[in-house]
Amino acid sequence: MTPEEIARLPYRPCVGVMLVNADNEVFVGQRIDSEEPAWQMPQGGVDKGEAPRDAALRELWEETGVPADLVTVEAESDEWYPYELPHHIVPRIWKGRYKGQEQKWFLLRFHGSDEQVNIRTEHPEFSTWRWLAPDEVVSQIVPFKRSVYEKVLAGFRDHL
Repeated sequence: MTPEEIARLPYRPCVGVMLVNADNEVFVGQRIDSEEPAWQMPQGGVDKGEAPRDAALRELWEETGVPADLVTVEAESDEWYPYELPHHIVPRIWKGRYKGQEQKWFLLRFHGSDEQVNIRTEHPEFSTWRWLAPDEVVSQIVPFKRSVYEKVLAGFRDHL
């Protein structure tokens, strides 16, 4: 795909989840499909007709095994944050239909224990996971998502 073709593509509607424990640490997982360090918070597409909040709780369950009854929704981003994929990735992901994602973010407070996190889900996304202090998160994220993560952390700072 040429840069011009990619520029004409839309963003994929998506939600992101900042799962925070009682110590105000943030859940991050290492993507299972990457040999390079590629940590991220849970995220995923919004299905047609699905409310973003419902999508966030569904994605949390699908990626971490954490059910909705173990979290409280504490905050939601006021806006949708877009990011673009590196051009060489666009043709390989989502059948080349999107140039990146536009994400609505939710801060979820986790009331469970680490033993209740299970990344060995039906369709695993992460090979391992850990809790990070909020000020350590951005440096662990793939470069093309860092500006979004900076905005999310700034937006949720009062809750951390």
